[in-house]
Amino acid sequence: MHSRFTFSCVLCSLIFLLPTGFQHVAGQKTPVQYVETRIGTAPSTTESARFHSEAGSELKGQTIPGVGTPNGMTQWTPQTRSTETKCIAPYYYNDSTFQGFRGTHWLNGSCVQDYGSFTIMPMSGSLTTNPELRATAFSHDKEEAAPEYYGVWLEAHKIRAEVTASARGAIMRFSFESGDESFIVIEPNSDEGQGFVEVFPEKGEIVGYNPVHRIYQGSGQPAGFSGYFVLKFDKKIVQFGTWREDTLTPMGRVITGKKKGEKVGAYLGFGEEKQKVHVKIGTSFTSIEGARLNLEKELEKENFETVRKLAQKSWNKELGKVNVKGSEKDKVLFYSALYRTKLSPRLFSDIDGRYPSFAGGTPLQKADGFDYYCDFSMWDSFRAAMPLNVLLEPRKSGNMVQSLVKKAEQGGWMPIFPCWNHYTAAMTGDHAMSVVADAYVKNVRNFDAESAYKYLRKNAFEVNTNFKSYEEGKGRRALQSYLKYGYVPLEDSVWQAFHKREQVSRTLEYAYDDFCLSVLATGLGKEQDAAQLKKRALNYQHVIDPRTGYARGRYADGKWISNFDPFEKRVSFITEGSPAQYTWFVPQDIAGLQKIMGGKAAFVNKLDTLFEKGYYWHGNEPNHQIAYLYAFAGAPWKTQQWVTKTIRDEYDTGMGGLSGNEDGGQMSAWLVFSMMGLYPVAPGTPQYILGSPAFGEITINSGAGKKFRIEAKGVSDKAIYIQSATLNGQVFDRVFLTHDEIVKGGKLVLNMGEKPNKEWAAGTYGVPFSLSNN
Repeated sequence: MHSRFTFSCVLCSLIFLLPTGFQHVAGQKTPVQYVETRIGTAPSTTESARFHSEAGSELKGQTIPGVGTPNGMTQWTPQTRSTETKCIAPYYYNDSTFQGFRGTHWLNGSCVQDYGSFTIMPMSGSLTTNPELRATAFSHDKEEAAPEYYGVWLEAHKIRAEVTASARGAIMRFSFESGDESFIVIEPNSDEGQGFVEVFPEKGEIVGYNPVHRIYQGSGQPAGFSGYFVLKFDKKIVQFGTWREDTLTPMGRVITGKKKGEKVGAYLGFGEEKQKVHVKIGTSFTSIEGARLNLEKELEKENFETVRKLAQKSWNKELGKVNVKGSEKDKVLFYSALYRTKLSPRLFSDIDGRYPSFAGGTPLQKADGFDYYCDFSMWDSFRAAMPLNVLLEPRKSGNMVQSLVKKAEQGGWMPIFPCWNHYTAAMTGDHAMSVVADAYVKNVRNFDAESAYKYLRKNAFEVNTNFKSYEEGKGRRALQSYLKYGYVPLEDSVWQAFHKREQVSRTLEYAYDDFCLSVLATGLGKEQDAAQLKKRALNYQHVIDPRTGYARGRYADGKWISNFDPFEKRVSFITEGSPAQYTWFVPQDIAGLQKIMGGKAAFVNKLDTLFEKGYYWHGNEPNHQIAYLYAFAGAPWKTQQWVTKTIRDEYDTGMGGLSGNEDGGQMSAWLVFSMMGLYPVAPGTPQYILGSPAFGEITINSGAGKKFRIEAKGVSDKAIYIQSATLNGQVFDRVFLTHDEIVKGGKLVLNMGEKPNKEWAAGTYGVPFSLSNN
């Protein structure tokens, strides 16, 4: 299915939306004008998603049309589902009713839960508080969505509802056109029934909070902090009150939820006339006072249009770090993806630097000289989303790494999958090692590298014997058996994790993580550790069966699991996939993997089987580097072929245009890199493997003041194969670029053709990094 979305209708709506100073003819459009924020809000339309997905949530992008600023504290989305329940996003395109605007902390494209959120709903005529009953029909024909703005017409109430935002706040504008009584309902979305609201009618102000509860490890327990909000209205309040379920308390000023599932909130009335009501909103994770300060500093001197212009400027600044020349549809595809990579991790510190302590909330901490970030979908985003930050936003990337360091210092262990400002052991691996090493090796140094190493080393070498803290998510899962055997045997299930087995996936990921830590150890002069970690980086060999050439479960006595089918969609020792898919997760040593498989020809043959027989699943992250591995085996033309096919088959500008969960920006980061023509197969090394660009020209502004240009001469839907290349005027015959080559600026010229040049970069010169070759 394809959406009704067309470039022409989007252009018309965006020109209508933009202030006069931002109106451009088609050839002068700014990057933000290409973004369709609703891609991924409908079920996936791709064949691979239908074939490989098992859970219903896997068929959804789980994105939201988030309004805000890049990596802002709070995003603002139309709400079509009222709960904060796991795996239910606030908005789905196929839903037909609008329940209000939600100030959300939804982890972009995930199957987790919202937290600390609240919803604001305008209505006219009669007052209804229950979110399902107050929901009103809306039409996508009268819905306008952009990164800095969302507007919708509510026909039943004759209200135009609009929102724009700053990093920590928002301004909403409600145009009441009916002349009936105008109401606004405010609801903290606490599924635990612990929301709090207080009304100050004399000040035109409402304050409140929604306590945050943990997920995964410690599920349901208080996280030690809340989502706080302060709302300031610009019109006189004629009536007000609070509500509990369906019971109204006129003139009520304070209300707190008393039991799980109980809905509470407040309401305001503004009288019977046609009018516009503006509300300025500040949010915080520290306190109501913090939310008020954020409001005052970011919004007090601004109006709706100036806030919108500032937000638009911030998006254009970051999206404009990459300029592309190509088809209008491809620009929509590209910039929409780049937008989705910038919704998480989220800014967590107030404008004065305060933030709740990691893993407990108290005492409040102060971020000096950096912004503190949270919600790292680490198992997903280490692959390409975090490396994309390193390339395009190096300073912000350093702040994110420093945030990880502070989490470790405050909690005692480096977190594995830090969300809700707390420990979780949500997925497999220990990928903070990748994120830190990748930043370090690419010369991002605005973080405490020694402190980072201290806690990363603790994760890699120390078994957490404290049952309680291990259960809470501190320490590497199954480390004791990994150190003993060099792999995690099938006997070792990990009950203190969300994924409780997945022994082979853990082994493969730990081997890669150990390699990343060896890179950091080498950089910091810790040679003894580095040598030991490099040996451990070869542990992947213990779970690749040389007889079959596939990853396979293994017992403590060394025996392989019987009844083995590498193409079985789900097996207990693999995380969310098949052995044939996970076999390729050896990014640190592709040359060594080739040797186990019997050489390059056998390696390429296995890759062909995966792709040609339909076993490849792009909708889940462990597959994302696989198409680029042909380049390691002298067949880069096949990388060019399959990357291009994946771009065209797995992504679209329709609302179902993602082939799986967005997962913190990773699905889109793959697309951004791949449309530029390169991909970081092994974060922690300073190399990007070349694919096939989707654009005739790409200019990367790395943040160092230099521009790197990629020209793909003659590229088209058919001319996808590199025939020859030059770098800065010199013949270029290798399959990778280095990070330094890009950030120092220059020009890569690729001459493209419709038939593969099987000789280009097929030799042994310029082979990408592999541990076995170094």
